[in-house]
Amino acid sequence: MIKETPKNIEELKKKANNKNSWRDRLSAVTVLKEYDCRQSKDILTRLAIHDPVFKVKNPAFRAAQALGVTIHGKPIYLGKRKKGNLVKGINKKLEKVRNSLPDDYSFEDFKSEFQKKCPNAYDVYEGTEKDFDGWLKKSEANLPHRK
Repeated sequence: MIKETPKNIEELKKKANNKNSWRDRLSAVTVLKEYDCRQSKDILTRLAIHDPVFKVKNPAFRAAQALGVTIHGKPIYLGKRKKGNLVKGINKKLEKVRNSLPDDYSFEDFKSEFQKKCPNAYDVYEGTEKDFDGWLKKSEANLPHRK
């Protein structure tokens, strides 16, 4: 454990705040867990409590716990993994994506357009769903027919 602030703390903050890439956030956690400083603890705690992707939330929680982080003198806890719709209004978002495409679109077109139009939602589901493509295909198939 290094008892100082990382020299690249600003870069790590940016990665930890990147709502469009759970991989960047996880990468930041991997580095920050090695540093026992106030800024590392603050970032790890925020990710442990609020990150929507469990692949980021869990390691951030474990790192914060190892650094002895408490809130108002009480240890933080890892909430349950969210189930169901992880992003509010996801079906409406997917419907807008589908409706923005021509009638003869491919699944890859749909997936690409979803990533462009809803990068936060794409990131949450891509980082959470074990079979992201399967989930997206099923979700697309369950959308109401075009008008």
